[in-house]
Amino acid sequence: DGVYAAHDDPWHFETSAYEQAKYAATLAALPRNRYARAFEIGCSIGVLTGSLAQRCDALLAVDVSEAALASARRRLAHLPHVELQQMLVPHEFPRGEFDLVMLSEVGYYWSKRDLNRAARRIVAAMRPGASLVLVHWTEMVADYPLTGDQVHAHFLASTGDGGSLRHLTSQRECTYRLDVFERAADAAPCA
Repeated sequence: DGVYAAHDDPWHFETSAYEQAKYAATLAALPRNRYARAFEIGCSIGVLTGSLAQRCDALLAVDVSEAALASARRRLAHLPHVELQQMLVPHEFPRGEFDLVMLSEVGYYWSKRDLNRAARRIVAAMRPGASLVLVHWTEMVADYPLTGDQVHAHFLASTGDGGSLRHLTSQRECTYRLDVFERAADAAPCA
C-alpha cells in the first residue's frame, strides 16, 4: 500500500507506451476469443483488467494491495462481471475452476517455495484445456527473490511428456517475456 500511497500509478500502467504495447501483445496472445471464467493474479489498478474483461464472461481479479484495488474498483465499476478481491496468492486462493489464469508481473515477488505452491494451485484450478498466460519483466531487480525467466522456467518444467501443461507460444521482447500454456486434457489432477 505504501507504493500506491506515494503514487496512484507507480508503474505508469495508464500512460506508458511500453505498458500499452505489452498489454496489446498479451491480449493478442490469448488462444481464445472468449473465456467463461478467468482469474487475474496481481491486477494492480486494473488497467489490463479492463481490457481482459472484454474477453471474459466472469473475471476474478486480485491484488495484495487494498490501495491498488480501490483504484481498480473506481476504474472498473461499470463492469459488473468483474469481481475484485484482496488476496495474498499463494497463501490464499479462490475456489472453483478457471478457463484462463493471468499471471502478469507477479511471480518474481515470490520465493521459490511460494512459486512452487502457487504453480500447484494454479494448475489445479485450471479446467482441462484452460489457458495460462505468464508475462514478466526479465531484467534483474535486486530486491525481487526471482527473475521473470526463473518464473517462466518453472512452468516450462511442467510441459512435455506426462506434464500437466502444454506450452503453446513464447514471445521475448527486450525487457519482458510472454508465455502461453494450456492445461493438458489428459493431465492427472494436481494434489
